[in-house]
Amino acid sequence: MKIIFMGTPDFAVGTLQALLKAGHEITLVVSQPDKPKGRGHELIPTPVKALARLQNLKIYQPARIRDEEAVETLRSTEADVIVVAAFGQLIPGEILKMKKYGCINVHGSLLPKYRGAAPVQWAVIDGEKESGVTIMQMNEGLDTGDMLLKAAVPLDKKETGGSLFDKLSALGASLCVEALEKLERGELIPEKQGESPTAYAKMLSREMGVIDWSRPAAELERLIRGLNPWPSAYTELSGKTLKIWDADVCEEEQAGTACGEIVRVSKDAVYVACGQGLLRINELQLQGKKRMDTAAFLRGYRLERGALLG
Repeated sequence: MKIIFMGTPDFAVGTLQALLKAGHEITLVVSQPDKPKGRGHELIPTPVKALARLQNLKIYQPARIRDEEAVETLRSTEADVIVVAAFGQLIPGEILKMKKYGCINVHGSLLPKYRGAAPVQWAVIDGEKESGVTIMQMNEGLDTGDMLLKAAVPLDKKETGGSLFDKLSALGASLCVEALEKLERGELIPEKQGESPTAYAKMLSREMGVIDWSRPAAELERLIRGLNPWPSAYTELSGKTLKIWDADVCEEEQAGTACGEIVRVSKDAVYVACGQGLLRINELQLQGKKRMDTAAFLRGYRLERGALLG
């Protein structure tokens, strides 16, 4: 097939690679504009653009995909289908319908669950037992189009947002290739979506990472995993930011302790009181220091019972 590919972050890179490997002709790669990064505010290409450059593909980066110039650019580009993977802008109806097979989306959840911008991380935060990828025929709603193909993966006990992101990126790549083959042969039967049983998977923000120690330890442990690697879950220790990278839940309760209070310090862990249960901190990172396991941290930093985090 001749394909216009629309994608921006790392999640989309695997799909573009898979389409090229399968022998499809990518007539245009559309990605978000480059963004400044670092102290020098150097413009950094999106991951999809970086791959497209290596493959000598034609690249287009409109500020707004619904602008007339952008719509006409896509209209004048020869293609059988538009494949979208985490592009980052809402696509107008005139683009959705302009090619023979319309727009096909690679979405990182088992729709109709987790429509929205951050389905991968929210599946971890909410404690889902499985997640997956849905290949969807896009319509003008937000992730509400007909489902074409699905595949599921179980979540590991220590699944993080980052590890699940990698799993679903690889799964989405292979599933997209399979879907296009079946689409061309007329073997796909579109399935309507029902109502979503989950809340909209809103975009992540740094503020989400602030640990509220009054919440149950089980919820905080999932938050820590879901926000790993970004924006990370964090608290405050003696006026400095303390990131928590790995923790376990202890069901025991400590009467008379405040939420966020350190109730026990062992040679390799710190135990903190939560609204329900304790959180056993195994890996952390103090502001200005490297990420390290708690045992290494305690060899260079003294923490005592009764100290408060947050």
